[in-house]
This record gives sequence, structure tokens and C-alpha cells, in this order.
Amino acid sequence: MAAVYSGISFKLKSKTTSWEDKLKLAHFAWISHQCVLPNKEQVLLDWARQSLIAFYKKKLDLKEDIVERLWIYIDNILHSKKLQDLLKNGKTINLQISLVKIINERIAEFSLSESQRSTCAVLSCCQGILSTPALAVIYTARQELIVALLSQLCWLACRQPEGTEVAQLFEVIRLALGHYLSIQQQQVNPRRAFGEVTGHLLQPCLVLRHLLSGGTWAQAGQGQLRQALSRDVRSQIEAMLRGGAFQPELLSSYKEELLDQQQGDKKIGAMKNLLAPMDTVIARLVDAGYCEPSLHAAVVANSVALLYKLFLDSYFKEGNQLLCFQVLPRLFGCLRISHWQEEQLKALATSDWTTELLVVEQLLNSVANNNIYNIAADRIRHGEVQFHFYRRLAELLINHSQASVPAWFRCLKALMSLNHLILEPDLDDLLASTWIDAEVTDFRTKKAQEALLHTLFQTYVKLRQVPRLFEEILGVICRPAAEALRQPVLTSGPSRVLSECLLELPPSQILDTWSLVLEKFQSLVLPYLRGDADMALKSLSLSSLLHCIMFNMRSLDSSTPLPVIRRMQCMMERMLRELVRPLLDILLDPQGPELELWLQKISDSALLLSYTWAQVDTMLSINCSQYHSVSGALTDVAVEISNLPLLLPGVETCHWKKIEKFTAQFDSLGRYCLEQLYLQKMKRTLIQTSCQSEEALCSLKCDAAYILGSGRESLNRGAAASWDGQAGTVSALTYPVAHWHLIVSNLTILISYLCPDDVRSLASVLLRTLLVSKAQEGSADEEPSITLEKISSAILHSPLFPEMQSLHSAFLMCLTEGCTSILCSGAQSDPSLLSQQLPWLFEKDHMVVALWENRFAKVGPESVEPKGEIAQNLLSLVKSDFPIQLEGEQLDSILGLLEVISALQLDSLLTPYHVHYFLLLLSVAITKLGSSCSSSLTLKFLMTCYRLLGYLQRGKSARSVLKIMYVSDIFEIMLTSLFKASSRFPVNIDDPSWSEFLQVIGAFLEQLMQMLIQMKLSLVLNFGKITGFLHKLYTEATAGKQVENQNPWGRQLLLVSLTKLCQVLGPFVRERKQQHEAPAVLSELLQKAILHTGAVLQLCWAQGAQGQHLPSVFIASVSTLLEAEVGQHSRHRTEISRMTDRIPLSHTAFYQNVYSQLLSELPALAGDSQCFQAAMRFLTLFFLAPELHPKKDSVFTSMFHSVRKVLGDPAVPVEVIQDIEPHLGVLFTQMLEVGTTEDFRMVMQCILQGLDISNMWKANLQLQNREACQEQPVPVAVVGPILDVLAALLRQGEETISNPHHVSLAFSILLTVPLDHLKPPEYGSIFLRVHNVLFSILQCHPKVMLKAIPSFLNCFNRLVFSVMHEGRQKDKGSTDDLSVALECARLVERMYSHIATRAEEFTVFSPFMVAQYVTEVQKVTLYPAVKGLLQEGIYLILDLCIEPDIQFLRVSLQPGVRDIFKELYNDYVKYHKAKHEGERRYTV
Repeated sequence: MAAVYSGISFKLKSKTTSWEDKLKLAHFAWISHQCVLPNKEQVLLDWARQSLIAFYKKKLDLKEDIVERLWIYIDNILHSKKLQDLLKNGKTINLQISLVKIINERIAEFSLSESQRSTCAVLSCCQGILSTPALAVIYTARQELIVALLSQLCWLACRQPEGTEVAQLFEVIRLALGHYLSIQQQQVNPRRAFGEVTGHLLQPCLVLRHLLSGGTWAQAGQGQLRQALSRDVRSQIEAMLRGGAFQPELLSSYKEELLDQQQGDKKIGAMKNLLAPMDTVIARLVDAGYCEPSLHAAVVANSVALLYKLFLDSYFKEGNQLLCFQVLPRLFGCLRISHWQEEQLKALATSDWTTELLVVEQLLNSVANNNIYNIAADRIRHGEVQFHFYRRLAELLINHSQASVPAWFRCLKALMSLNHLILEPDLDDLLASTWIDAEVTDFRTKKAQEALLHTLFQTYVKLRQVPRLFEEILGVICRPAAEALRQPVLTSGPSRVLSECLLELPPSQILDTWSLVLEKFQSLVLPYLRGDADMALKSLSLSSLLHCIMFNMRSLDSSTPLPVIRRMQCMMERMLRELVRPLLDILLDPQGPELELWLQKISDSALLLSYTWAQVDTMLSINCSQYHSVSGALTDVAVEISNLPLLLPGVETCHWKKIEKFTAQFDSLGRYCLEQLYLQKMKRTLIQTSCQSEEALCSLKCDAAYILGSGRESLNRGAAASWDGQAGTVSALTYPVAHWHLIVSNLTILISYLCPDDVRSLASVLLRTLLVSKAQEGSADEEPSITLEKISSAILHSPLFPEMQSLHSAFLMCLTEGCTSILCSGAQSDPSLLSQQLPWLFEKDHMVVALWENRFAKVGPESVEPKGEIAQNLLSLVKSDFPIQLEGEQLDSILGLLEVISALQLDSLLTPYHVHYFLLLLSVAITKLGSSCSSSLTLKFLMTCYRLLGYLQRGKSARSVLKIMYVSDIFEIMLTSLFKASSRFPVNIDDPSWSEFLQVIGAFLEQLMQMLIQMKLSLVLNFGKITGFLHKLYTEATAGKQVENQNPWGRQLLLVSLTKLCQVLGPFVRERKQQHEAPAVLSELLQKAILHTGAVLQLCWAQGAQGQHLPSVFIASVSTLLEAEVGQHSRHRTEISRMTDRIPLSHTAFYQNVYSQLLSELPALAGDSQCFQAAMRFLTLFFLAPELHPKKDSVFTSMFHSVRKVLGDPAVPVEVIQDIEPHLGVLFTQMLEVGTTEDFRMVMQCILQGLDISNMWKANLQLQNREACQEQPVPVAVVGPILDVLAALLRQGEETISNPHHVSLAFSILLTVPLDHLKPPEYGSIFLRVHNVLFSILQCHPKVMLKAIPSFLNCFNRLVFSVMHEGRQKDKGSTDDLSVALECARLVERMYSHIATRAEEFTVFSPFMVAQYVTEVQKVTLYPAVKGLLQEGIYLILDLCIEPDIQFLRVSLQPGVRDIFKELYNDYVKYHKAKHEGERRYTV
């Protein structure tokens, strides 16, 4: 042995041995049990360490590859299980400080150079040391080593490495931070801790935290960093900074520095020489040398808010507010915006402003959230030091407007919330920069602006100084400015804020504000309007303000004090007299060119105020009986035409004609307001006059025509910008939307007075705006706005739309004309001929189409077919060459119209419209499609057509179609067209869209035939024609020519048609047969359909289905055929004789072949829910037809094992298993109902054997990682159904499961089910299932329980202990998951009660149950609710204990547990036992 030792030692130290051999020998020596060296592990580790030291001290020349392998060798040793076992057994391994220093030096080298060689190996070595407590002591014992390591690791991470080393590097950083934090918490010298953090760790940690916060490694890729690890590292950095720079022991130093107060107690200690800690921190923070200039400003900004937060977390308490404030100016001074010169600030980019303003916002929010600023205390005690700082900050923000930055608005909002006096000296500039002159376009910025204005207005509402605020607003609006560059004053945000403010004001303040605006308008704007565009624009701004004030004030009513009403009336009269009429006079006498901008804006202003005045005047007249309008009272008495309401009192009709002529020259707010005035006049007319008045009716029609005609040209132009709904923002671009919104919002008033041409025009606009491309609609993240498309879509989906019959009818006709126009564009023949062939396309009146009902009504016996004219016409067109062919673009256009049609309530159409639309849609559906139409577009088009036809025929007027066409004719037209087109279908037969298409066609065919049966419409005639037509198609499909052409699409269409015929006719004939009412002809037709379906299926089977995956349409057809044939044969058997042998089915061999193939490919079908459902249906039907079963094998066994294969296939996802469970349930139900006892025994045996999953659970439980243990989706999802099946089987009782051993297997299964490391919903689900299994055994297997009580209690105690674990009071204090624990505790209490009812069996075990309960409960602190439920249960077990049992427990329990038992027993005697004794006495 000595020879072996000396040989290895000699070779490792020998200079002649190559390094390759040395490494191999060292590796062998480490792993081999045959190599025995004294202290081998230490020797080998020292050899590798010394080799590396010699290399790095230039005493040894090694290749880079050898150096890297030496690091890997050390890493393998450090991570080896062998080393971990040695350390666990108490053996000491000395790493030596020299190795740790080399590691630190290498990491420092990596952080400075680009070299990546050996990085992963060195980091892995470091991780191995830090993750092993026995080895990590070398770092924790020498604090300077861990500080140096942590500093260099952070600098290395700040180089932003990529690739696989990122996660490893951050894991090492996390470990190093964890060790340093534990050292820091034990540090008794605060000066040393402060020096380490500020001197070595502050800068790299702040840079690293900034990079992590910015998501540097969050992007997907090799260098992606787990979010949890990133969050952990950030929180550790914050904890380290708080523990080093803001220790409780440093509070006196901070006070001395920041408050400039001398401490009375001059103690000599560690803190004597530690001066100005905040200056030290700030100096290290702003030092420009520790990171790149491009990154420095962002790091400083990001760190300022953090440092202030940490300072507040450490030192904020009542009485320290001034101290906490004094930090704020110093940290704020670190930001560039606090000290840069004016020129530098102007040059600062918007992104830099955003960064720094976000920090300012965080600082101000911290001040507000912690109540640092007390206005009174600051003024009385501290000379307004805080106020002056906030004032300087406010001046900085207002003087350097950043209206494109949301944080700028939020900072001002925070200042306003602190104290309105901070901003009040600059209130005019604030209003100008944040509102009146601000150019805000971004949605987020608008929301921030709205929040600021809301705070501003609400503040002045509370102060009751709203007139004062409006005085400033008016001053800003009226001061000289480039008005053309200003945005509208009242866009949606400010308008919403002002509206909320006005609703809270009392009438007196509203009237004061109104009067103030009126005076400013009269004195500063009105005299200077002529020829001045800027003044005209100011007048529009003031008009918008007046409009908002008048529209949003609280309405007066009869209970309003009379002085307020009189003042309101005076204000209304004054406004009309002194403002509205003078503005209109300027408009009527322009004294210059009419198209000048100033005149246009005056017209907008005058008409906006006129409309506002008229609206408010009407509202006041209706709501307040004491208000007397200058317009005259509103009455319900009919009056003469001369007394009909004017648009505005005192302005004659001739003047309005002139104004109308002027506003008609351009799209503007004025025209919109004039329309509103006419609408207001209509409302007054309707209130004031009787509907019988001819003059009033004429006036209403004229007014409605004007409103609609005013914006017709604008709507026809189509282009329009979105509108925010505010009257003041109507412009040439938004006018079409505002006009359309006005019309649609008041359709219920207008529609009754529009002429037919106007209604058609309205319908045309509605359709055109609905067909706007989706690309023109706004994106989801834009500001909510009104567009033409949204308005039209709203009316289309409105329940009122069908009620407006004239518009609805016109819209339907517009849709018809649109479809006809597209169809005519694809006409292949003369249009006049087309109008004869398809006359309904060109019919302009639905009523004419409806008259065809009488023309084609059937008037004779069934053999006569007078109503077949339309059908024969269509059929001849389809068979020959349909005169219309659509190409790709035309198909796109008609699909757009069909989408609009699908939004209509087709099932509620009146008879004329129903017939017209059925013929239209049928004509569209059978149209020939050109070669440019793609497969997806073709199928989408056909599916849309037949879905709409189906939707239509589910309506109340469905019978009307059958008065002009037979169902059999529709059937033939449709299938003839589809068969003709099928040969040209450019689609793969396996495409999912083709399957969907077949479903749609099948659904419509089934609907047609069901309609025949429900309405009893010539059943023999129609089904005879349908069967004859399908026989013809079948003949063609089986002809040699057709086989050569290989038209699988046509075959599948035929198959679907025959299947639906069998599916509809089969149950109907069976039902009528039972009632002895079925005509023999229908039975014969069904038999023909069955034979044809079988033949087509066998043809499909022979030409492709056999040997391949069966398509869903094939499986569904086979199932339907089998069901129909079994039904037919069961009737025949009854008719012939009950005693005769079974009549074999005609397709027995075929069914058996399909059955065999389905069983073999069942796992493959599981991924397709539709196919699997069809397969389950076929297997269920096959199982219920014993005459089909093969004689050799058991069908029950084969099906069961196939289903087991599906459930056990790892390739089938859990989600798929959950989807197919209902279909499997149906099959199993039928199998278990019909199956024999042997079948059931086999099922139970297989399931119980399959439940032995202990190895899988144990493997999962060995996972030590917390996250890995929490995520076990597959086992938890699988074990739930297994336990359900087990409980269901056990509930069958002892009659079914006679062997007690089989029942006992359930206990071993339950012991392997995990109840820990589960999420609350999963825990509750598994707990309930385990409880159900135990309950099933307890209730249904009494013989087993006689011998299996210990096993039962083992399983039950697992439930009890898990409830205690889940119901314990957690550190976080959250009770969100308590409901699950409570429900489980109730189940435990319930089980205890069932056990107590079996006293004879469980009495012997009751003291042991109590002992286990108290032993476990003393380990945790339970929530009272959970504890109460468990105690109620254990009290029932104590009822079973006799006095010797109690004495036994008192003696045998451990001291701590004994106390718990004593308390439990005392409560039992005091509450439970006493209560039951009292109940017993009461009963006696």
C-alpha cells in the first residue's frame, strides 16, 4: 500500500510526468477505491491548488487548456457527493486562503478583461465553496475576502456577459450576498460595516441593481435570467445597503450632519470619527469614475430614489420628519436637473428628462406617503424650509415645461397635493404650460394631464375658490398668443375634469363663474373681433368654456330657491342680449370677404353659444316651472305656423337662411351647431304642438331634411378623423363623424320625418361606413374615440334597429343591391338575360318577391308540382353553366357584405324579406368561382353562405320559403352546385377547414330534412326525390369514370348527404313504427339510403381510408350507418318472430374492420377531439351490437385495454385527457352496464395494479428544490382521476369485491399520494379524493375494517397532519388559502364522527389516535377556525377513551406534549362533555 502511495505522490510531483498523465492520475486517485492515500482528499486538493498558485505566480509554465482542466478538477471535487459525505461525517477539509485569493484575483481579472477562458470553471468553484457551509467558512471568517469577492462579482456582472454563464454568475452573487448579509447582521462595529459598504460595495451594487431593474438580462435567449433570481438579487442588494449605510447606530451621526445639532453626551466610541455619512454616500454616488458616462446619469437617478427609500425605511418615525426631509434636497442635488445651467437643461433630451422626472416623482410620493411635510409644523417650527424647497422645485418644473413627459405632470400633481400654495404663485404659468398652451398628443400623457387638472380643480373646489381659478384661466386664454398653434381648450380630458368639478359646485359659484367669463368675453374679446383671427380663436375658446359651464351645471328645478332662479333667468337673458346676438350680428354683417378665417371662427363661436343657450333654455323651461323663457312657454296646444318655435328668440328666419348659406361653405363647428339648433327646434315643436298639425308636420320634415342634407357631401367624401365627442373639438376633419353621431343619436326622432330618398341615403351611408377596412380602425392602446365605423356598428347591433322599419328595410335593400352589383360585375352573359334568369336579384321591392308565395302556392295533389318553377330554373343554371363567375377581389367584397348580413337578426325577418334573402343567399352560394379564388377564401365563402341560410331557416318565416320551393329541390340545387365545384376545390382533403366545411354543409342538410318532418310537408314526395337524387349521385360516384378521376371531395360530400339522410329518417321511421304510423315507402327509402351509405363507405375504405388514419367524417358516417342499420334490423326481427335467430347485418365484416383499425389508432385519435368523439360513439354502438362481435376475442377486454393505452400514453397531454374524459365516460357507462362479472373483475384488477405508483411519487418527493416540489402538474392531474375510479370501485361493496386483499391494496396506494408541496386548489382536490376512498372503505367494507384498522388509521392520520400543516399560521399573515384548510378540517371532523359511531372496532385504538393528534398539534400554531374543527373531532374520539386510557396518556406522553394533552382534556371536560351530559339529562 505504501508503494501505491509513494508511486502516486511521486508521479504527481515528478517533472517528467506529463500534465495530461498527472490529471488522469489525479482523477483516478479521486474516484478509485483501490487508491488509498492518507488524507487523500486533502492531498489531491492541495496538489491542484499548489499547481495553480505556481502557475499564477509565474513559477510554472502551463498551457491554458491544462489550467482550465485544473480548475475543472477542483470544481469536480468541490461538487462531488463524496466530498459532501465526508464533510457530513465530520471530516475537515482545509481549502487554504491562497486558493480563495486566487479565485478572487481571477474574478477581478475577468471583470477587467475580455478573456472568457476558465470563467465558468472558476465561478463553479466559487459556487461550490459558497454553497457548502463547511467550506464557506473560509470566506465568512475573513470578512475582507467576501467583500472583495462580492465587489468583483458585481463588477463582472456589470460587464453584461451573455450566454450560459449569466445564470451561474448571478447564482454565485446571490450566495455571496447571502453570506455577507449574515456577517453584516452579526457585525458589532457599525463603522466597519459602513466603510465596507460605501468603500467597496456601494458603486458596483448600484450599477448592478440599475441593470437588473432595466431588464438587461430579461430578454429571451441564452443569457436570459430567471425573474425570481433577479428579484432575489435586487432585494439582497437593498438589504445590504440598508444594513451598511443606514444602520440604527448611525442615526445620531445623520442627525449631527443633517440637523447641525451638537450632541450633549460626548461619548468616545466607534462613532467619534465617523462624520458626515450622507456626504460620504452621496460622494460615492456622484463619483464619475466608476461607470461609463452614458450609464452614469441613469445609475445616479435610479439610485437616488432607492437611497431615499432605504433612509426612510430605517429612520422614519414620528419626530424624525425634518431629518427625513433634510436628506431630500441633498439627494435631489445629485440629479442633473437640480444644478445644470439653463443652456444645458435646454439641451437635455426628452428621454433624460423622463428618467430624472420619474425619480422626482418617486421622491415626492415618498414625502406624501410618509407624511413628512406638515404645513403647520414647517411654518411654525422650521421657518418654512420644506416649503421653500418645494417652491424652488415647482419653479424649475414650470420654467422648463416638458409637456410630452407624463412624469412631469405627475410631479406637479404631487406638489399640488402637498400644498396648493406651492404652485399658486405661478398658477397662470402652470395653467398655460400644462393645459392652455400644452401640446399633448400621447394617450398616457393625456391621462397624466387629466389627473393633474383633476387635482387642481378639486383643490379649488374644496377651497371654494373656483371663480379665482377661472380668473387665472381666462387671463391665460386672453393674453396675447399665437392662437392658431394652440390645441382646443376643452378636449375630452380637461372637459371631463371640468364637468366633474362643476357638478360639485353650488349654483351661486356656477353663476359667479359664468358671469366672470361673460364679462371677460365682453370686455377683452368682443370689441376687437372684426378682422382679427387671433381674437376670433380666443372667442371660440371662451365659447367652449361657456358651453361646458352651462351644460354641466346642476339643473334647476321647482325646489330651487327663487333668488337663484331669478339670477339664472337674468344671466340667460343677459347672455342672449349681450353676447349671442352681437356675435350673430357680426356674422350677418361681415363687412369683408366671407371666407376669411376670423369670420369662420366667429360663426363657430356664435352658433355654439346659440345652440348652448337654446338647449339650456329648453331644459330650464321643462324642469323649473318658475323659470320664464324669453322663447315663450312650452305647451301641448296646437298653434299656427307663425308661432312655431324659432331657432333662437329674436333672430328671424330670413337671417338664419343667410347663416345657413354661410356655414354651408365649409365643414365646421358652426354647421354642426346649426344642425343641433334645428334638432332643438324639432324637439320644441314636438313638445309645443300637436302631431295632428299639418304645419307642424311640414316644419318637422323640413328640419329633418336640413339636418340630414347638411352633412351629406361630407359623409360621401368618406375621409374623416376620429372625434373625442366634445363640441369644441369639431373641425373640418372631425365634422363628418360629429354629423353622423348627431344623426344616429337622434334617429328615433328623425326617422319618422325623413322622406324615402333620405332614408335610402341614410342606409347607404350606414352600409358604406360598415365596410371600412379593419386597417383604418384605431388600435387598442389609443385614446377611446368616436369613428364612423364605431357609430355604424353600434346601430347595426342595436335592438332598436329592427324597430325602425323604414331604415331597416332600406338597409336590407342596400345590402341586396350591393350583392347584386358584385354578382353583375361577374356576369358571363347579357344583363337583360340575367334579369330573366334571376329576377329576384333585380327586384327593388321585397313585397314583390313575397307575392310569389301566392303565385307558386301548391294547388293540387302531391303529384302536381306547380311551385317548382324557380327551382327548375336554378337547377338548369347550375347544371349547365351558371351565368355568374366571381374572382378573388369580387369574392372578398361579397364576403364583407355577408359579414354585415350575419350581424342582422335574420331569424326575425318578416316574410317578404325572408323570401328575398333566401333566394339571394342561395343564388350567391351556387355562384361559380374563378381560378383566382384561394382554397381558404372559397371555403370561407361557402361556409358563410350556408351558415346564413341555416340561420335564416331557423327563423319564424321559414315556412314561407317552402311555399315557393320544395325542400328536395333546395337539396338538389345545393348538392348539384357543390358536386360540380368539388372537382375544382383547391384544398387538401386532410385540411381542418375542409372538415369544418363538411360540418356546415351537413348541418344545413340536416336542418332542411328536420324541417320537413317538423312541418310534415309532403314527406314521401320530398324524401323520395332526395333519395332518388342521391342514388343518381351514388351511381356516378361508383362509375368507372368517376373512380379514375379520383374526386375524394365529391365522395365525402355524398357520404355526408347520405349520412344525414339516415340520421334524420332513421329515428323518424323507428318512432312512427312504434306508433304503427310509418308509411312503408319511408322504410324502403331508409333501407336504400343505408345500402348506398354502406357502399360509399366501403368505396372510401377501399380507396384510401384503410391503413390510414380515419377522418372524422368517415367515422361519424360509419356510426350513423351502424345505428340506422341496427334500428332497422331490430324492427325486422320483431316483425318476423321473436324466436328466430339473429338476422346478420349487411355490413358486418366492414364494421369489424373499422372496429379493429379504430382500436389500433385510438391513441393517435386522442389529439383530435372531434375524431375521438366519433370513435367513442362508434365503439359504444359496436359494443351494444353483439352480433358484430368477433368470436375469438372479448370486445370488452379489447376496448378496455385500448382505452388504457390512451390514458397511459405519455405522448397524450394532460389537457387532452381532460377533454376526452366525458366521451370515455359514456363508453365506460355502457360497457359496465352490459359487462359480465368477469369483465368487472378484470377492470378492477387492472386499475389496482396500475395504481402502484409509489416509485414515481417517491422520486418526486426526493426533489429538494422548493420550486421543483411545487410544480408537479402531471402526477397531481393523473392521481385525481385514479382516486375517483378507486373510490367508485370500492363503493360497489363486498358483493363485487370479495377478496379483502384487493381492498387492502388501496391503503398502500393512499400512502404514496403526496399531500405536501401542493398549491391550495390542488391540495383541496387531492385531500377530498383521499377522504372519499377512506370513507368508501369504512362504509362499504366492514369485514376488511375488522383487520385493517391500523392501515386505515395510518392513511387517516396523514390527512390530519396535512390539515395541521396547511392550517398553521404562516409568517406572511395571509389568510387567502384558509378556506381550503377549513373545508379539509370539516372533512376530518366528519371522519372522526364516523369513526366514533364504530366504537366497538376503534375503542382499542382511541388513545393512540389522541396521542398522535396532540404530538403533532404541539408542533404548529393553528388558525382558531381550523383548530376548533379538529378539536370537535378529537373530542368524539376522547368519548371512546375510558379512564385507564386517560391515565395512560398522562403518564406516557412527553412533557411538552403532556401539557398540550392536559389543556385539550380540560377543554373537553369543560365544554364538550359537560354539554353532552346536559343534553342527556334534558333528554331523560
